[in-house]
Amino acid sequence: MVSEQQVRASHILIKYEGSRRKASWKNPDGRIISATTRDVAVPKLCPLHDDIVSGRTHFEEVASRYSHCSSAKHGGDLGRFGQGQMQKPFEDTTISLKVREMSDIVDTDSGVHIILRTG
Repeated sequence: MVSEQQVRASHILIKYEGSRRKASWKNPDGRIISATTRDVAVPKLCPLHDDIVSGRTHFEEVASRYSHCSSAKHGGDLGRFGQGQMQKPFEDTTISLKVREMSDIVDTDSGVHIILRTG
């Protein structure tokens, strides 16, 4: 059931060999993703998260540079969505965040994410 409540979020996605889709806009043939494990993907996100929290960089810059999602072309912005439109862990985390609050690492079938609720 899709709720009337809508949220807006941006994210940084790192895919790995267990991800639902093995290709991305940055890695169209999927070779790098297929050769990456979750144990490698998570440590790639941790310093990026720390750099954003410390103010050394901005979320949008990191998303544009590192995210495997095509939303990277828009600073990670996914736009508005309601319940039932995203994978449950992603949706539940986003809804639990306050506006401008950033998540820790979130696992979904697509890979590992850092989520920033923007609305």
